[in-house]
Amino acid sequence: MSLYQRLKNVRSEEDVKDIYIKALGLKSYTKGLIDIRTDEIWFEAKDTGKYSSYAMFTQLLHYVQDGLNKGEHVPPFLAVIDTEKAALMKTADVLPFLAKKTVKWGKSASQYPKEALDEVSAHIGTHFVSFKIATHEDEFISTVKTAIKSGDIIRTQITPDNLKQVFDKWVVMIGREINGVAEENYALLFFADIMHDGTVSTHTNLPAELLHKNNAPVFSLGGKIYQLGNKEGYRQFWAIYHKPPKAEYRNYLLERRDSLIPLDERSFKGAYYTPLAVVDKAYDKLTETLGNNWQKNYIVWDMCCGVGNLEVKHSNPRNIYMSTLDEADVDVMKATKTCVAAQRFQYDYLNDDITDDGNIDYSLTNKVPEGLRKAIAEGKKILVLMNPPYAESGAGVDSGNKEGVATTKMSSAMEDFGYAKRELFAQFLARIYREIPKARVAMFSTLKYVVSPNFEQFRQIWRAQYLGGFVVHNKAFDGLKGDFPIGFLVWETKQDSIPFVTEISTEVLDKKAQAIGEKCFYNLPADQLLTKWVARPKPNKTEALPLKNAIVPATKTKDIRGTYWSDNAIACLYAHASDMQNANLTALLSSGYSSPGAFFVNPENLWQAAIVFTVRRVIKQTWLNDRDQFLQPNQPLPDEFKTDCLIWMLFHGSNLTASADDLEWNGKKWSIVNHFIPYTEAEVNAPDRFESDFMVQYLAALQAKQSECVDTSTQAASTHAASGDLSPHSSISLEAQAVLDAGRVLWQAYFAETDVRSVRDELKLNRPDVGWYQIRNALKARNASGDSVTIDFKPFETAYKTLSDKLQPQVFELGFLRV
Repeated sequence: MSLYQRLKNVRSEEDVKDIYIKALGLKSYTKGLIDIRTDEIWFEAKDTGKYSSYAMFTQLLHYVQDGLNKGEHVPPFLAVIDTEKAALMKTADVLPFLAKKTVKWGKSASQYPKEALDEVSAHIGTHFVSFKIATHEDEFISTVKTAIKSGDIIRTQITPDNLKQVFDKWVVMIGREINGVAEENYALLFFADIMHDGTVSTHTNLPAELLHKNNAPVFSLGGKIYQLGNKEGYRQFWAIYHKPPKAEYRNYLLERRDSLIPLDERSFKGAYYTPLAVVDKAYDKLTETLGNNWQKNYIVWDMCCGVGNLEVKHSNPRNIYMSTLDEADVDVMKATKTCVAAQRFQYDYLNDDITDDGNIDYSLTNKVPEGLRKAIAEGKKILVLMNPPYAESGAGVDSGNKEGVATTKMSSAMEDFGYAKRELFAQFLARIYREIPKARVAMFSTLKYVVSPNFEQFRQIWRAQYLGGFVVHNKAFDGLKGDFPIGFLVWETKQDSIPFVTEISTEVLDKKAQAIGEKCFYNLPADQLLTKWVARPKPNKTEALPLKNAIVPATKTKDIRGTYWSDNAIACLYAHASDMQNANLTALLSSGYSSPGAFFVNPENLWQAAIVFTVRRVIKQTWLNDRDQFLQPNQPLPDEFKTDCLIWMLFHGSNLTASADDLEWNGKKWSIVNHFIPYTEAEVNAPDRFESDFMVQYLAALQAKQSECVDTSTQAASTHAASGDLSPHSSISLEAQAVLDAGRVLWQAYFAETDVRSVRDELKLNRPDVGWYQIRNALKARNASGDSVTIDFKPFETAYKTLSDKLQPQVFELGFLRV
């Protein structure tokens, strides 16, 4: 349970104290008038969130003043905490204020007069860091622990690399609260603010000036005083950042003021763009990986810049080259004065200046600026910073694919890159690899080029050293469908002496670009994938009905991948591709396969089919694991795990095995037989004989206490079980048995009544050996009609969830997925 969740259940102030003590790991403390005392921090606590941080600090400072008067030790930090928020400040920031002894305190700390609150509030406004526990409890805990360890509250320095990011935040939190000032003057007021230490300015000749009036900040510009409409944003901003900047940066920062214009996310609407909050994180990552002066040291080329929002956070636009496919984008950038000092030009990177043999010849178009050509020729430090298009060529291969979209001059020169030539972003990488072999590449894209088996040939050629990066939910971007991670990864290219990395670790950002954890992605050989684990039985010459659902024959020619059966086949398992994004398509059917990736299931490979089905289905698909690859197990599989998987598969919603007569396809009527009923006719009160008792016999063999067989069919099932390394002495686990028992009740309920004609026709209930798909849907139809006794699915659902909970960790423990 999180700190916030625990705080929701408090009954007293003592509960609040105890919860924070545990969350912060405080070891040596006392509780008294000052709610929590340690050698490092004094805390004031409340059991409600109705008091402001200012009010709580006023009460705490009363105790501090009293302690100082008595000569007591006062710790280096002060904190206030309640059920909704927390705040921390350095004691040193209030000692000069308290030393004046101008505050008229009340009779007790809790009975402070308004004058005391106002005076304290005016002083401490920019000195404390506050946190909403509902959204930033981790940051609060980390800040407190770091403060105790380091003796300081670490604020972010303002540097050349984050200048534009800091300015944009300043505009939102402070600039727009300055009454009556024009937007074009924000930069002047910004520099007046950051170049001031709270007492004096670092420069005497700035056009604007920061002053203090009535213990509140005000700005002077052109002989006029500008006041803040709301001061809370000012306090919050300067609780994040340190001012003034280091002396070594100050003059350089002032030189960059002509590049600062307020940014509005709305100005990029209508174009496919990278959200500014995500751009902020990208620039932070570049500073982390390339160093504090990367904007000064690197020439940047974005060859698919669009309207330029990926560069607007850059503080040194004279180092930027921005090219885009559409001339209209260049016009937009000129009209909006985006990166005015950068060189912006129209350029078709996947077609322009590419010769028939795949070489680069700038004289073909003469579009590339001379300065950029020279930088490339001289091997200067170049960073490719881009968010290229993700489109893949191929009709119907994927919902996002477009036929012919990747037919470019670059693709014609990529035969050695294999399947990757169909992806536009891979074409960008291939040309960069040849044109600027020593470039650093920082790119937004899907994770295909890192994890997809289709990119194995690409990775053999495009060898690069991973420097760092993050993944962010695709929903952070407008217009992207689905739920998957977009990576911003930084690479040092042309590392021919080393193979492509086998794993990368990334920071994880949510839809709002907030950090929520870490995630590893793996590049593994195709022969380790789960798709290679099962031997795929060959088809025979017996015709079979191709299905696209449990009881629906395939209708379109493109849906039909096979019209033949296989020797001893009992079903067909559709398990397309090897990644989690395709896991929700996994299904078991009673006849011929209608899609790629399917294979026949027979008695010999049933145990493997059940495992493949289960591991692909039992783990919940999320946006973050969407590209994870299913792998072959890395250790021997316990018999209990195998049987648990079998039972789990039998009762999953995508077990579409069924029986039916008179299914029409290709001018004929067909019947399908269900081999997956785990009960005898007598157990479920069936009205007639099941055509197949295979599953009953198979399960009996698993549970047998001796190898003695009752009849030929039992002996065959026992042999098949043994061929899957399932011991004939295996027993079914308690969790699996609970599912079987609960399922039996539902099967009995089905046979207790006859369904109405419309349901019988819809679900093809014209045979006794119906499948789980037909059983559960018929019972749900009865419940919905209100004409029958309601069938309670809860006992079954509870048992099934228990089995699911048991299996899920084993998927990782046995190596089918990597964390």
